[in-house]
Amino acid sequence: MQKRTLGAQGLTVSALGLGTMGMTMAYGPGGDPADSIATLRRAHELGVTFFDTAELYGLGAGTNEALVGEAVESFRDEVVLATKFGFDLSDPAAIGTALDSRPEHIREVAEQSLRHLRTDHIDVLYQHRVDPDVPIEDVAGAVGDLVTAGKVRYFGLSEAGPKTIRRAHAVHPVSVLQTEYSIFEREVEDEILPLVRDLGIGFVPYSPLGRGFLTSAVRPGAEYPDGDMRRTDARWQGDNYTANVAAIARLTELAESRGATVTQLALAWLLAQDEHTVPIPGTRSTTRLAENVAAADLVLTAADLALVHEILPHGSYGDRYPAALVDAWASA
Repeated sequence: MQKRTLGAQGLTVSALGLGTMGMTMAYGPGGDPADSIATLRRAHELGVTFFDTAELYGLGAGTNEALVGEAVESFRDEVVLATKFGFDLSDPAAIGTALDSRPEHIREVAEQSLRHLRTDHIDVLYQHRVDPDVPIEDVAGAVGDLVTAGKVRYFGLSEAGPKTIRRAHAVHPVSVLQTEYSIFEREVEDEILPLVRDLGIGFVPYSPLGRGFLTSAVRPGAEYPDGDMRRTDARWQGDNYTANVAAIARLTELAESRGATVTQLALAWLLAQDEHTVPIPGTRSTTRLAENVAAADLVLTAADLALVHEILPHGSYGDRYPAALVDAWASA
């Protein structure tokens, strides 16, 4: 697989990465860990060198990072490992909303992540969500100290707003910004993408397949099991679902005219937006993995891109997160 450079600091990774959240949370009961480890190792065989995890994905137990660490241990030096801090996971009832980016907590989480990942350094350490109670300058300084100590190579932010990005970047270079972006979710196009391009920051779209909507296997939200975030996602409900399915049907026609799947079309569309953009689709399946990886070879024409814009000019129907979460994570 071809390589791409994320940010002006020279971080080089495969054009597509692999997100691992769904291996342990958010999409219903986790599967067999052995299957996930097999998928991670198969990704490496197919040329994927960028693996994304987080403290949150193990709900405080480190299970997701440990899964990744075990899978890549034999080829650790050949891949880039990214993980995240920023949540207070001490109260099970507040997981996902309680934030903690105090410098002492960052150091504590980093040490835990190093142990779980079975490594002596983290390639990319992201602040998972901006903590309004901790100045971003303090966060950038704390991660900068970890870089100086050799425990972290690159500093990243996730879902940060323009002012926050600029303030952090002034203290320690931000190499990567991770935020949701797909044919379905286009909000970053107005301010965020122009800013990161101007500052020389690489961009990593998470949920590049619209949390599974930009695939061939979609059903109404109520048909997903308890614990699957799509069960309550507004895009899977009522009229939103109907309108989104209609859009997917048109996108599928376009993909098939190019000898591709709608999944591959969605990933190729992201790759066409900017040469410093690296999507991280997630999957537990080696079959889906192979489908995703093949998207790196699909080149879309200007006419293809124009038709995608015609079908979904502003993204999907329905908000991507409940208002309560958006308010908790708000960042200027």
